[in-house]
Amino acid sequence: MRRLLRVNLSKGITKEEDIPQKIQNDFVGARGFCARYLYDEVKPNIDPLGSQNKLFLTVGPMAGTSAQAFSKWIAVTKSPLTNTYTRSVGGGDFGAWMKWAGFELMIIEGKTAKPSYLFIKDGKYEIMDAAPIWGKTTSETQGYLKKVHGPKARMVCVGPAAEKLVRFGPIISGERAAGRGGTGTVMASKNLKAVVIVADRKEDIANPAEFKKLVQEQVKAMKAGLGYGVFKEYGTVQGLDYFYPVFGSIPMKNWRYGELPNWPENIGMWPFSKITIDHVGCYACSLKCGKIRQVPNGPYKGLTVEGPQFEGAWVFSGPTGCTDTNATLVCNHICAEQGLDVISTGNSIGFAYELFEKGILTTKDTDGLVLKYGDPEPMIALVKKIAAREGLGDILAEGVKRASERIGKSAEQYAMHVKGLETPGYDPRARKAMGLNWALSNMGANHNFGWPQQEIGDPKPRLLDPTQDEGQGDVIKWNHDSTAALELSVACIFPSHHLQLYDHELIGKLLAATTGVPEFASVDYQFLVGEKVYNLERCFNVRDGFSRKDDKLPRRFLTEPLKGGVRDGEVIRTPDKIIDQYYQLRGWDSNGIPSRETLVRLGIGEVDKDIAKFRK
Repeated sequence: MRRLLRVNLSKGITKEEDIPQKIQNDFVGARGFCARYLYDEVKPNIDPLGSQNKLFLTVGPMAGTSAQAFSKWIAVTKSPLTNTYTRSVGGGDFGAWMKWAGFELMIIEGKTAKPSYLFIKDGKYEIMDAAPIWGKTTSETQGYLKKVHGPKARMVCVGPAAEKLVRFGPIISGERAAGRGGTGTVMASKNLKAVVIVADRKEDIANPAEFKKLVQEQVKAMKAGLGYGVFKEYGTVQGLDYFYPVFGSIPMKNWRYGELPNWPENIGMWPFSKITIDHVGCYACSLKCGKIRQVPNGPYKGLTVEGPQFEGAWVFSGPTGCTDTNATLVCNHICAEQGLDVISTGNSIGFAYELFEKGILTTKDTDGLVLKYGDPEPMIALVKKIAAREGLGDILAEGVKRASERIGKSAEQYAMHVKGLETPGYDPRARKAMGLNWALSNMGANHNFGWPQQEIGDPKPRLLDPTQDEGQGDVIKWNHDSTAALELSVACIFPSHHLQLYDHELIGKLLAATTGVPEFASVDYQFLVGEKVYNLERCFNVRDGFSRKDDKLPRRFLTEPLKGGVRDGEVIRTPDKIIDQYYQLRGWDSNGIPSRETLVRLGIGEVDKDIAKFRK
């Protein structure tokens, strides 16, 4: 039986449970399990930072095996940033250790009376005193815990920013983050500093011979795949050199411009490759897309950082008009140490820079900081202020939606978010399907919730023109369901989708060989479960009052043409037509509520009793 660990922090009780066979069959694993348990156990309209919220940590069936790029882990909860469902994916080794400890799902509920951490070893679970590490940075925390529990320990933890309830605190493992939506803030709100696991490697495979053959096939396909070598050498920042000149979709100066002087020479894979000193990766992944980089000169000379990834490189340059590579490393390092989501942090600062330019913020509001485009020092200072909730940082720590409401003076029109989640580094006016992916996402503006690979050449299910104004609803739905299906096994999105080094067919065979369930090999079944999961997540939001009114993009994208770059003059012209098409294909009503017929077809008809009242 596949198992879960339930941790009740309020009562100090831990309990192993079998995951019922019906849930295993109907939801396959990981994101599927989380959707089912979250919907059933987290009631409507609860405070995300209250004790009634729950945090789910999950891994897929192939975690900790020799299968390539299946050992990432997912955090799921109700977001304190958006009040919606949220899921965030983390990397490193923790996922393998969690599977070796004997379970695929951890449900953390309640709240301890004092700062604590969970220690797991040899089937024993202890809630231990975290007083020595409360308030410590993530590296200090992990160093302390490894000293106490030995070098074989692996862990996830939160930083001081989450302890201060910055609404976009991630969960950190090493320097890898499950960054989006404030999953770490929920963990910290429960007075839980870390989860530490000591475990020995073990595989539990239903058909070992078939599994071994499939892994050999997977490794061969990955290494022969187009893009493998470039991605392995340069990591995710290689995308900056593609999306800037070819698509004009890298946003500058708080989402107004598509180009920036000196950008290509300073921000991209070549500049970052010059300061890369090592390559690291997640457990059992030969891609090793993590890059260890070192600041070569200036006041931060010698600072060594894992990163930045694509988003960190963009968000600590483009939004503030900076092209200082060293500054991006410094900001990325502070976020990893303090526990901040880089996308939300950098966007909040870019938002502040524009407000300062327009006179909505002055030096009285910024503690004397002059937020001048191109100057990285105020950006670095604001990252620290957000982490500490000091001055303007205390306002920005609420995220741009709440910050704009608090600041007033029409600041809302400059706050770039969807459902409260700050927008990642692709201008939707240059890539229309990306923008509508965000609008229709269950968690807001998350690029990897339904990445539109078809805009850059993937023929499945069909190619898309990035600038077309309507008709993409079918592909957006396909991408949402495909991503949900991939995350039933926590297949890393980079090799399986972005680079297309292996596909759903191979993943299905690996799932069947691992679990012994032949049905999981079917691509059609994977997509059916992905669709079911997506609808159940949607219903979780519907119960809290979310509907079509929330499936929208910032007004700037609809009314202000993009300035500069190869997509100069583009706007999003017909979002409602795309949304209507998407709803129709989903079997949702015109308000974005799943129909009873859709829920019954997907095998979740029992939730109709909760959401029927929300239909028009």
